[in-house]
Amino acid sequence: MRIRRAMAVAALTVVPISTAHADEGMWTFDAFPTAKVRAAYGWAPEQSWLDKVRAASVRLTGGCSASFVSGGGLILTNHHCIAGCAEQNSTAKNNILKTGFVAATRERELKCAGQQAEVVTSIRDVTAEIKGAVGRAVGEPAVKARNAAIAKIESAGCTDKSTTRCQVVTLYGGGQYKLYTYHKYSDVRLVWAPEAQAPQFGGDPDNFNFPRYALDASFLRAYEGGRAAATPAHLTWSPRPPVDGEITFVVGNPGSTQRLFTSEQLAMQRELVLPMRVATYSEMRGRLINAMESSPAKNREGHQALEGLENSLKVYIGLKKALDDPSFMGRIAAAEADLKAKSGHRFGNPWADIASATQANRNLYFARYFALPRGDLFNYAITLVQATSERAKPNAERLPEYSESALPLVEKRLLDARPIYPWLDQLNLEWSLSKAREYLGADDPETRLLLGKDSPEALSARLVAGTKLADPAYRKRLWQGGKAAVDASTDPMIVYARKLDPNDRALEKKFDALVDAPVTAAQAKLADARFAAYGNTLYPDATFTLRISYGRVLGWNERGKPVPTRTLIGGTYERATGAEPFDLPPAFVRNRARIDMNATYDFVTTNDIIGGNSGSPVIDREGKVIGAAFDGNIHSIGGNYGYDPVLNRTVAVSTAAVEEALKNIYPAPALLAELKRP
Repeated sequence: MRIRRAMAVAALTVVPISTAHADEGMWTFDAFPTAKVRAAYGWAPEQSWLDKVRAASVRLTGGCSASFVSGGGLILTNHHCIAGCAEQNSTAKNNILKTGFVAATRERELKCAGQQAEVVTSIRDVTAEIKGAVGRAVGEPAVKARNAAIAKIESAGCTDKSTTRCQVVTLYGGGQYKLYTYHKYSDVRLVWAPEAQAPQFGGDPDNFNFPRYALDASFLRAYEGGRAAATPAHLTWSPRPPVDGEITFVVGNPGSTQRLFTSEQLAMQRELVLPMRVATYSEMRGRLINAMESSPAKNREGHQALEGLENSLKVYIGLKKALDDPSFMGRIAAAEADLKAKSGHRFGNPWADIASATQANRNLYFARYFALPRGDLFNYAITLVQATSERAKPNAERLPEYSESALPLVEKRLLDARPIYPWLDQLNLEWSLSKAREYLGADDPETRLLLGKDSPEALSARLVAGTKLADPAYRKRLWQGGKAAVDASTDPMIVYARKLDPNDRALEKKFDALVDAPVTAAQAKLADARFAAYGNTLYPDATFTLRISYGRVLGWNERGKPVPTRTLIGGTYERATGAEPFDLPPAFVRNRARIDMNATYDFVTTNDIIGGNSGSPVIDREGKVIGAAFDGNIHSIGGNYGYDPVLNRTVAVSTAAVEEALKNIYPAPALLAELKRP
């Protein structure tokens, strides 16, 4: 979900997890609540339906969800999920992000650097194996044992790493572990995208609100062996309007929720994490806007960075306001009290264990957060330093992010060619280093390590000007040369990353011993306590892995007035003012006479989603796609911590609107014909 407007309501009514309420839940495919859905709707999908939908659902490693909608690898997702790809393929003379893109033939489809599409092929419970490996170990040894067991399971599960990826997923904070096996497509290309103003119509005022008039949809294609992938398992395209009250399913990869956090963990977010993020991101936003205003080139090059920054900033503002609501925190406390009363002393006191570990986390937080500065070029450098060092170790002894199962995607992201803007990297470095000095203090040993006797500005300028890491060929030589080549490199950014790496590793060891291990053990006990108290009515927190939610097409009441379930394309013209952000996209002006003004544009459902669900297909009872989720309403901001069935809504763009665009606004007859093929 594209979280772009983080306004908060005066009194959030989200419900902390004890048992799932109607339409609540981001359910795993191996624990779908069939009986619950049947009781609510008089019907529930059979296993064959679930299997078909799962096989057509796609995770985009750039942070979004999607679905196959043809047998030729065609992927439906949101425009904001492909905007980075469009920006990578834009130039000052041909800005396809601004003007839109239609590939006339498959040969003209454009590669998306760093992007990978993944489809779940199996899910296996490996809880006993991992917990058995950990045994009675505590602290850092427990984390090492767990990570070694995960690396072993992932390596054994995927012998052909060219087409498969294995990932052990931690659920319920350590209560369960599941091995997810994926078929991966490492070659993903852009097929169709409207001009940016079509999905961005209404800008900030309309974000996280409804009614909406946004064409937030685009198409990608997966390739294998240089050819369009064969994807017989795909959803059927159904360009019909939604029906009020009909059951809907959203299938995707919600990123992260904290609905199972304790009061102590949420207090750390409210008091420490979120205030810092809001303050530092606000300053970076100002720095970036100021830089972009200095030239047309910087304005274009910084567009996606600014949009992402503003998205994050607004989320953090909204989350902070949510956690400042005393009634909400009171419900968190009441839910904890209920679980404690039902659990007695059977599971020890995991709340106290988490409280102690959370205090240790508070003490480490700033040092860990600022240990490595920001910027694409520095990220390349630290990846090369750490990955080449870890590759020399046995798989079981590596940092998890560089295990055998993780390395192919690390390599792809490192070596794929894409534009690097030195001014933007320098700006990121300056900002992150200045914030490190501010929050840690000028005399802190870590600040001295980061800056030496330099200012953030002077150090950043020297590092960016001197590095060759913007050249993918240079990165490839270092990657292939391994640890010896990286150790011998005199590139200033590599030298700087080598200098910071030991401190980063030392901090992670402390975190493993003082936070990760005790919190994981305590959360496993809490999971047992919840299952004992509430049975199998619980779903795990989101983990950017495949989930399914169920709901229906339904509006809500806002300030005593009903909010409709849908908008029509014609409403765009009524809402337009001629001034940003309510200026009509040029193609809407040119093609006005051809457009069906009564076609359904966007619509809302009660499906439970969160960031990461962006691009998720909205599927009807017949297993056909009728929309793509792209946002939530204003009340869904608290969805990070709980779900309110009365107010929380998913916002989706309809397939009817997308088809109208393919016909009459941004014509793509070949693509339209492909969608019609069985």
